[in-house]
Amino acid sequence: MTADNEFPAPSPHPLRREAGDWLKRRRRAAGLTQRQLAVRLGLDYYTFISQIEGGRARVPSALYAAWAAALGVSAADFAKKMLECYDPDTYRALGLSPGDLIS
Repeated sequence: MTADNEFPAPSPHPLRREAGDWLKRRRRAAGLTQRQLAVRLGLDYYTFISQIEGGRARVPSALYAAWAAALGVSAADFAKKMLECYDPDTYRALGLSPGDLIS
């Protein structure tokens, strides 16, 4: 606990951080700022993009197709990458491996 009786923020899980790093690279490759991506996705707050890229939040699965389109990635590849990072057990159960994805 901190002196203000607040709990420190937990560190992001390494796989969520991996997803965030991948998303940041894709966003930058698409030439978008966080704010521009948020506008394309119809999000009220661009800070949500920052939270996701920092591994502190997840892309909601209902938005996978929109994110994929905004980043110029196929919806299937996008969903596979999110599944790899957010639910690795299901990813492996489907017989997928990291080589199955775009970088």
